[in-house]
Amino acid sequence: MNKTIIAIGAFTMLTTGFVATTAFAGAESKCKACHTFEQGGKHKSGPNLFAVVGREAGNTDFKKYSKSLKAGGWVWNEENLKSWVCDSKKAIKELTGDAHAKTRMGKQKKCGEKADAVVAFLKTLK
Repeated sequence: MNKTIIAIGAFTMLTTGFVATTAFAGAESKCKACHTFEQGGKHKSGPNLFAVVGREAGNTDFKKYSKSLKAGGWVWNEENLKSWVCDSKKAIKELTGDAHAKTRMGKQKKCGEKADAVVAFLKTLK
C-alpha cells in the first residue's frame, strides 16, 4: 500500500510540473521577449528571472528598474508574483504601499490558473 501511495504521489508531482510547464508554454514566448531564464543569462528589456522566487524585488544588477521597483522592500514569493503577472501596474502600488508607484512592465493579464502556471514555472528556475 505504501508503494502505491508513493507512486501516486510521484505521478502527481510529475504531472503537476508538466501541466504547469505546458500551461506556461503559451505565455513563455511573451515573457521571452523581455526576459531570459537561464542561470547567468543576460538581461533584456527586463531582468533575467533565474532564481527569482525568493529574491528581493529590484535586487539584481539590472539597470532599468523603475525607482519604485528598485526601492522594492519585498520578496518575490508566490503571492507577490501572481499579483505581479496579473497586473503589475496595480501590484506595484499594493506591494510598495505607494499609490503613485510605477513600473515599466506592462499588464500581463495572466491571472488565476495562468498566474499559477507562470509561478510554477518560475519556481523551477533554481
